[in-house]
Amino acid sequence: MPLKPVAFCASLLTAMFLSTAVSAEHHDPAYWAEAEHRSEANKHRNQYRNPAETLAFFGISSDMTVIEVWPGRGWYTEILAPWLHHGGGRLIAAGWPAHMGPEWRLNFRAEYNQWLEDNQSLFGEVKVTELGPENHWSIAEPGSADAIVTFRNVHNWLAGDYAEKAFHAMFRALKPGGILGVVDHRAKAGTDLGTMKKSGYITEAKVVELAGLAGFVFEAGSEINANPMDSTDHPAGVWTLPPALRLGDEQREHYLQIGESDRLTLRFRKPIDADDREHCSCQEDPLSESP
Repeated sequence: MPLKPVAFCASLLTAMFLSTAVSAEHHDPAYWAEAEHRSEANKHRNQYRNPAETLAFFGISSDMTVIEVWPGRGWYTEILAPWLHHGGGRLIAAGWPAHMGPEWRLNFRAEYNQWLEDNQSLFGEVKVTELGPENHWSIAEPGSADAIVTFRNVHNWLAGDYAEKAFHAMFRALKPGGILGVVDHRAKAGTDLGTMKKSGYITEAKVVELAGLAGFVFEAGSEINANPMDSTDHPAGVWTLPPALRLGDEQREHYLQIGESDRLTLRFRKPIDADDREHCSCQEDPLSESP
């Protein structure tokens, strides 16, 4: 028996409502943080990394062109990529250069690139670029990105003595007014440079300094990813804590109870004009004469 007009309209409205609800859900990074394609182990780490809240603090929306710098094994990528894909945005993954060792890093890079290819139906087309020594400092067309994010990487650049080049590369890739969001292991204020390089923790002041030298203006910090239980003083630096647990079974339960590191969460912006630029502590781009 054919549906009566009233019944048909009601069914159509219900279907439209459900479709709209699903669509709206897909535009929320919190949905992707808990989605079925993520492993239980990765979802367990949401409590330490707070991805939806962090992306909201950065001011990122799903219709943006976003660059994730040094995505590692893709913990954030598996949230960012489908979220941006469904929202009409685009993700660029600026990873380790192909020649950049050690071997584990090369293996991770190959696995990550294959993983992106295998999941194109979910992630869309993620463009892969490179950032790192010696000459890989162009991560996208100049002025093409709405936002750049990097998670727990600045301490590595500092230890490798190329942090300034990395920040200048990110500055060039952003549009005027573009966002830079940084999360990293937070050292206590006043920690010296040698300790930062050795421990894997970095002070907020150092990140603000590095970003300012590249031309960024500091906008705000957040305690979203803070962990007051982390003293930051551990035998094997930040790698004493989970997920690395570098000491193995030695005081394992103690370090598991502390959880992942205390983290800084900072938002910067590329100035829109000369007046805006007066608020940064800019220096000349060290790559301005690089080949």
